[in-house]
Amino acid sequence: MISTKDILRDTLEGKRLEEKEALFLLEEGDFLELGRAAAYLCDARHPGGVATFIIDRNINYTNICDCRCLFCAFFREQDNPEAYVLDEERVYKKVEEAVERGATQIMLQGGLNSELDLDYYTRLFRGIKKRFSVTIHSLSPPEICHIARVSHISVEEALRELQESGLDSLPGGGAEILEDEIRKEISPFKIKTDQWLQVMEAAHGMGIASTATMMIGSREKLIHRIRHMARIRQLQDKRGGFRAFIIWSFQPGNTKMGGKHTGPIDYLKTLAVARLFLDNISHLQGSWVTQGKEIGQLSLAFGANDLGSIMIEENVIKSTGISYRMTVEEICHLVKEAGKLPAQRDTTYRIIKKSEYQFNSASLSN
Repeated sequence: MISTKDILRDTLEGKRLEEKEALFLLEEGDFLELGRAAAYLCDARHPGGVATFIIDRNINYTNICDCRCLFCAFFREQDNPEAYVLDEERVYKKVEEAVERGATQIMLQGGLNSELDLDYYTRLFRGIKKRFSVTIHSLSPPEICHIARVSHISVEEALRELQESGLDSLPGGGAEILEDEIRKEISPFKIKTDQWLQVMEAAHGMGIASTATMMIGSREKLIHRIRHMARIRQLQDKRGGFRAFIIWSFQPGNTKMGGKHTGPIDYLKTLAVARLFLDNISHLQGSWVTQGKEIGQLSLAFGANDLGSIMIEENVIKSTGISYRMTVEEICHLVKEAGKLPAQRDTTYRIIKKSEYQFNSASLSN
């Protein structure tokens, strides 16, 4: 008979966790036992007790989107008075402000706006690289597919042109749950599971690394989460291009879908199982942006070794009515309280600074 104890023992001894075992852990596994096992594996992979974060800025260049996902409170229709597109100078100004505040990475993400073709992005990326020494970690797979479609080129051609103009890596947005039966319910006009995976495989094959994400708490069942992680693990076995895995929770406020926010137990348990299951992905990020600072701190005891960005700017989650902010001092304090050593990293997870920081938190507020 299957048991949590046997599964965890075998996993900690190096046996790869099977899908049915991972599902059992999500359904029946003891919360604290899962946390201890995930923390053990995390410490084994990342000895020294370091927990990392990055300083970056999320720049949402447009909120006009043809996708109209039911879980999204950020998008606007083309004729909505709140609709916008940032021009190049406004983007450069935002990048400049971020770099002045210590940012090493810029994440440009936005709606699927049919008025914006490949030229908009290549001009923007070249302009950023000409003016600033910063990593461009931008454009999720749905955006890549959309750019290719409106520009009448292939995904591979779009990726190549974007890479040549300055794109360094891809964020894992738009994954939500990689199960088409769920995608049809929550985002019927967004790319399908296979398309998301194909963009990532093409990018990895061109040397463009990425992160992978999963949104929990919408309409998926636990089995769908495991299948999602299985697809990520399979592609990582094949290409090895995912630097990190990030779980974030659906925020129902101001969305057409509505519903309830998934609780911290569900989030932390799923995080722990992800650390156990995704044995080929080194970094696991805790989502304090959707779960709050305290749960973000607890994520470091449930398999996470990274707390992501301090979020100089964030608009998508904010549009749901949730707005958590963090300074460098605050994130370092949370990490230290959790018994870890805080360290600033870059996009590749190379450590830039450890331990003591002399940043002025007021300068990092928006």
